[in-house]
Amino acid sequence: MTTTKTTKSGRRGQPSGPSGLTSSGKTKPRGGRKGRKPVAPVRVGRDRNWGPIMMFAAVGVVAAAIIGYAFWAQRSTEVQDWQERAAAIEGIIDYRSSNPEVMTAEYRRHVTGTQVYDTSPPVAGPHNEVWQNCQGDVYSGQIPNEHAVHSLEHGAVWITYNPDTLPSDQVETLANLVRQAGDKMMMSQYPGLETPLSLQAWGYQLFLEDANDPRVNEFIRTLRGNTSLEGMTAACSGGVSIIGNTPIG
Repeated sequence: MTTTKTTKSGRRGQPSGPSGLTSSGKTKPRGGRKGRKPVAPVRVGRDRNWGPIMMFAAVGVVAAAIIGYAFWAQRSTEVQDWQERAAAIEGIIDYRSSNPEVMTAEYRRHVTGTQVYDTSPPVAGPHNEVWQNCQGDVYSGQIPNEHAVHSLEHGAVWITYNPDTLPSDQVETLANLVRQAGDKMMMSQYPGLETPLSLQAWGYQLFLEDANDPRVNEFIRTLRGNTSLEGMTAACSGGVSIIGNTPIG
């Protein structure tokens, strides 16, 4: 039998039942508070704001294009202008212009034995099939023209000096320059040279009186490698290091 309790206020309370339960069977909220409604999860939008992303991407593409063009323009200018810069070197002799035959296949053919050249030291012409090593090599004496000319074909700059007229301290100055420059550089004695020193590249020549003349560096900086008839990667190693004036073969 169910009993009904009377509250102090005189109102009849809910029929008592099992602890914590109302007569309807529902759990009583603790502390007399109403039950909270379940919180719905907040959805995070998956859509990205593509506007800023596309803008930054476009800026990156434009920047890369500008940098690429600047690099290409610089390289193109260097390739096109080296001959103009060579022409601006005071006293340089440009056989490529005065004698275009130096650029023909006839002048590049391989031969055996000693050759007679149009210039002394030679700057072009038929030559031995083996080149003189030109990786910053400083030779203590004369070297065969026929091997040296092949090195010029590969883009080397050949410094020659008269051991009777160039002071020893200037010889050492040039030797240090050649060693430090390294690839596509060589130096040798040239007895009977009309001036204390001269510089040769394929089709170019410069006679000088002093090793400290700034035109030495101008000649090297402008022509080394650029005058190669076989491309910038033509080898300067793997040849011969002959001292004397007699070629092999």
